[in-house]
Amino acid sequence: MSSFFAKAHNFTLSTSEINFGTTNYYGHGGSSKAAALEKLQGHIAAGAIHNSDECCDAPKCHPETRVAVQDEAIGWILDGDGKEEHKNECEDEREDEPKNILWITGPAGGGKTAIIGLIANTCHKKGLLGCGFFLSFVGSVDRWSKRCLVATMAYQLVQHKALRDVGEHILSSIEHNPNTFKQQLEVQLDQLLLQPFRESRRDPDGLPWPKVILIDGLDKCNAVQYGDSAQSPHEDDQTKILHVLLKAANDPSFPFCFIIASRPEPAIQSFFTDVRGHTTRKIFLDDKYNPDADMLLFVEAKFANIRRRYQFSISWPSKDVKHTLVRNASGQFVYVATVMRFVGGSTALPQGLLDQVLKLQGTNASTNPFAPLDVLYAHILNSSPNPFLTARSLKLIFNDFPFLDTRSARFIRLFLESSPGEAFHVFRGLNSLVSIPPTDDYTSLYSLFHKSLMDFLKDRSRCGSLYVDFKDIMGLYSERYLQIWKDKGPATPLSAHERGNFMDRFLQLGPFLGTQFLSMEQNLDWYDIAWWVRSQSERAKDSKTHVENLQEVFLYVHQFIHQNRDAERASKARLDDPRLEAVAAS
Repeated sequence: MSSFFAKAHNFTLSTSEINFGTTNYYGHGGSSKAAALEKLQGHIAAGAIHNSDECCDAPKCHPETRVAVQDEAIGWILDGDGKEEHKNECEDEREDEPKNILWITGPAGGGKTAIIGLIANTCHKKGLLGCGFFLSFVGSVDRWSKRCLVATMAYQLVQHKALRDVGEHILSSIEHNPNTFKQQLEVQLDQLLLQPFRESRRDPDGLPWPKVILIDGLDKCNAVQYGDSAQSPHEDDQTKILHVLLKAANDPSFPFCFIIASRPEPAIQSFFTDVRGHTTRKIFLDDKYNPDADMLLFVEAKFANIRRRYQFSISWPSKDVKHTLVRNASGQFVYVATVMRFVGGSTALPQGLLDQVLKLQGTNASTNPFAPLDVLYAHILNSSPNPFLTARSLKLIFNDFPFLDTRSARFIRLFLESSPGEAFHVFRGLNSLVSIPPTDDYTSLYSLFHKSLMDFLKDRSRCGSLYVDFKDIMGLYSERYLQIWKDKGPATPLSAHERGNFMDRFLQLGPFLGTQFLSMEQNLDWYDIAWWVRSQSERAKDSKTHVENLQEVFLYVHQFIHQNRDAERASKARLDDPRLEAVAAS
């Protein structure tokens, strides 16, 4: 697994002093505090922090849009149903209770992530933001894990300049119980957050404490907590997080309210409406917040940029065309955002690309609000030179399973190419859907402009001939893995240095030999197992991944020999077959 801190910044680590942002831990007890902080670092999801590199490509609100939603949320934090005061506007006795959790929800493409990103930036500037956990945007798998939630929040509070005393108590708690991170989520909450605040006191002459914690993309949570015997269903993870957050929000010593953004998935909807509806507040992104006016403002600004770039007449496009695009969006910002990236791309003249969008059939959203977006996605993908391979590649790169989740775009291009330049050919014209780093960028990742593209590709009824099942995804992975194994390198010629770096990363990948998707047995002699074993063994001391890979291949080869020879020959082969000997010798 890659480091949690591959993209972290603004901190230094030494044996005598630790600096995190604005807070130093040194002097009396400094070594123990440094050790506690280092322990905490090892259990966070750095990419889930709102200003991390992974979050920088998340959808953003266009200036002067979504003002009403932001104002309502900021007003709620400052004056509304939060910890310190609330207004009773209903006669129901339950409405007398302060509402310490605000749920921002709505359908896919409605702009939830962009809105909560805007709220985060505003709160950060105003000193209101305590911490956040942003799961929604595709990035490292750790950010989707509930096991990293409490530690990541604690990490941000430790470095907050207004919470130095709280930070000291958090680190002291880790000193006294280093195994906190292996305990249940609720225990982590008590030890790392609630108890430190109970033991801390506000400095009347110090900086004011922040007021809010933000959680985005709760519906994306799908990872395994320490101690679980098997992977929990997504809904169980979501519900556990909600109960933990509710416990914190209702604790009188905990000074924060929560804003949670997510799709209205069944378990989340049930929690907010049936279980705890009387202690939470909800904002549903519907026509009340006039999204059409915001989308029209966005479209007009984007068309103005295109006109300036191409020196078009101010009359292009017509007012009717702009209103048609907004009407087709049916409240989904992702539709107009994708249209404008497509039209403003460099693949053809904007007038022709806009005409393609306007001529698409089946864009009536009266019965299916996703219909215009589906038709647009299908049109863009089918415009690629090999639509099925393009869909297959996208599903492999952005799958929920961590095959290539943290690998750079450069590595993925080299991995996927069966001939030099193939990846460029396959992804040509996808700049409106995927952020594609330049070929000389060796570190940046591929990223989706909106996760609704994967919703489209995962639903056969929506994507039709572009649907790719899991077997096809693993088939592509296996094809490329085995070809690189056979050739001992990628198809694209590289310098010795870059080739070495590529092979180091390649050999970290699992061969998945035990699955039904890999038909290695037909050509087993093609693959230099001795070379592969030697390469893995050389790296085994640095990572248990290589040891696991060796075990997997040993079991596979053993199974292959046993199943394809009679008992007598299999017995002899298990002793004499050089392929098995090579694996076993490691």
